[in-house]
Amino acid sequence: MSEDPVSARFEKKEKARRLGEFAQRTRSVEEIKAEEELLKKTPKVEPIKADQKIDRNAPCPCGSGKKYKKCCGANQ
Repeated sequence: MSEDPVSARFEKKEKARRLGEFAQRTRSVEEIKAEEELLKKTPKVEPIKADQKIDRNAPCPCGSGKKYKKCCGANQ
C-alpha cells in the first residue's frame, strides 16, 4: 500500500521538528563542566522543619484566648 503524499510530508516535517528540539536540548562539554562546578560551589541547604502541630482543643497561639479550632484553625 502506498503512503499518502500529504501524510508523508507531515511525517517528514514532524521528524525534522523533533530533531530540531533535540539539537536545542543538547549541551556542550564546557557547559556541562561549568554546571558541575557551579553545583560543587553551591552550599547545601538544610530543609526547614515545621514546628510541633497545634492540637485543635489547645489555646490559640495568636493570644486571643479562644480554642485553636474556633480561632485560627477555623480557616483551615
